[in-house]
Amino acid sequence: MDLLLDLIQRGGWVMYPILCCSLAALAIILERLWALRRGRVAPKSLVLSVSGLLARRQFNEAAFLCQDGENAAARIIRQGLKMTGRGRTLFKDAMEEAGRREATLLTSHLEILGVIGSVSPLLGLLGTVSGMIAAFGAVAQAGMGNPGLLAGGIGQALLTTAAGLVVAIPVMIIHRLLAGRAETLTSELEDLGSDLLEALAAAELPAPVAKPSAQVSGLASTQASQQNAAQNAQQPPAQSAQRKVAAV
Repeated sequence: MDLLLDLIQRGGWVMYPILCCSLAALAIILERLWALRRGRVAPKSLVLSVSGLLARRQFNEAAFLCQDGENAAARIIRQGLKMTGRGRTLFKDAMEEAGRREATLLTSHLEILGVIGSVSPLLGLLGTVSGMIAAFGAVAQAGMGNPGLLAGGIGQALLTTAAGLVVAIPVMIIHRLLAGRAETLTSELEDLGSDLLEALAAAELPAPVAKPSAQVSGLASTQASQQNAAQNAQQPPAQSAQRKVAAV
């Protein structure tokens, strides 16, 4: 601890903004690691259960399963199921709006983390430049008879560059990892929304009309022929004779 305080004092005033950036980055990283857990976004058990229920068109059971869920997947499904029966367009718009809202929550604070990773080395460079200016100013006043004064001033100025890089390098790596994690979870939420949209679209389609088979058609023809023959047999002989005379 004493060594850290000594380095901060030797680095000058620029070390304090770099220290603030490191503390802010640490807080954001811890918060995002907690927020981007699968259990808080799309629990595997919930996704599998809801997908199975949607495949069987059991929408009421899916809504009941997501009723008390406080994760992103449950909120999207609840929002979508509220719009059932109001048309495909309204349902799709509601799902897209819920998806955008959840995607924004997943990527929140990551831009700040990226800014910290970009600004920290620049702050270190600023401290180095200001320290070099002060070192050369001291040499100009004392003359070149004391080279150690210049070397000490330059070494002290380079502390800020090292501090900025120490903060920036891990922050940029973790920022990229967290952004990839957010993209993966967003893709899973989009797939879940697509499954819900397809299931509701399939449920609204009318049932196909079954065509009569060839056997049924042949049986109907045979029955019709037999009925005509029976009607002819029941006609009186006079009518039959008249038909024969008419035919002659």
